[in-house]
Amino acid sequence: MHILILGGTTEARALAGLLHGEVRVTSSLAGRVASPRLPAGEVRIGGFGGVDGLVEWMAGHAVDAVIDATHPFAERISFNAARAAATAHVPLLALRRPGWVPGEGDDWRPVGSLEEAARALEGLGDRVFLTTGRMGLAAFAACPQWFLVRSVDAPDAPMPARTEIVLDRGPFSLDGEREILARHRIDVVVTKDSGGAATAPKLTAAREAGVPVVVVRRPPVPSGVPVAATPEEAAAWVATG
Repeated sequence: MHILILGGTTEARALAGLLHGEVRVTSSLAGRVASPRLPAGEVRIGGFGGVDGLVEWMAGHAVDAVIDATHPFAERISFNAARAAATAHVPLLALRRPGWVPGEGDDWRPVGSLEEAARALEGLGDRVFLTTGRMGLAAFAACPQWFLVRSVDAPDAPMPARTEIVLDRGPFSLDGEREILARHRIDVVVTKDSGGAATAPKLTAAREAGVPVVVVRRPPVPSGVPVAATPEEAAAWVATG
C-alpha cells in the first residue's frame, strides 16, 4: 500500500512516523519553508501543478490513499486534493488538529479573513503582535500600527511600514510569550486558529496580560471529506482501509 501524505505540519510528521515501516509513505511538502523538518519515509518537495498534476502523480506512483495533513489554512491544496482524489477514485482523509476554544477571561475577536483582522485592529492599540506567518502580510500593509511579525522565514513585501521581524519556529513556551508581550508592550495579538499546543501559549499569555486577540477562523474542510483529529486516528483509518 502506498500512502501520500500532504504534509508540512507536526501531525503529518507524526503520522509518517507511525506508518513508516508498515506501508510505503510519501510525504509531500510545499517547499515554502527554507529548511523544513523532514518526516520518515519518502519525501517530495514542491507543488503538483494543480488538480491535473496531482491526479497524474498519484496514477504514476500507484497511490492507494491520500491524507491531507496540511496546515488548517492551506485551503487551496485541500480543495485540490479533494477534487483530485474524487477524479482518481482514491480515498481521501483530512487530518486536522482541533481548533482552539476560548476560556474564561479570554478576549477574542473572531474574524473571517486577514483583511477583516486588519480592520478589526482599529481602536485596539498601536502595538500589534502578528503571528499569522509570512504569507498574507499585504492585508496589513496599509495599517498605521507598529507590528511585531513572527515567522519561520523572512516575509516578503508588501508589509506594514512600521514592522519588526522575529524569525522563530515553535513550539513556544509560556514564559517566552509572556516576555515578548511585556518587552514589546503589545496591545493586541493577531493569530490564525491553527489549533495545537505548539503555538497556544501566546493565548494564555494574552489572557493573563488582558490583551485582546484577533483570531482568524479557519476555512472548512471540503465537503464530504472525512476528518481525523489525531495522527493515531489517521493511522487507524489506513489500517482499516
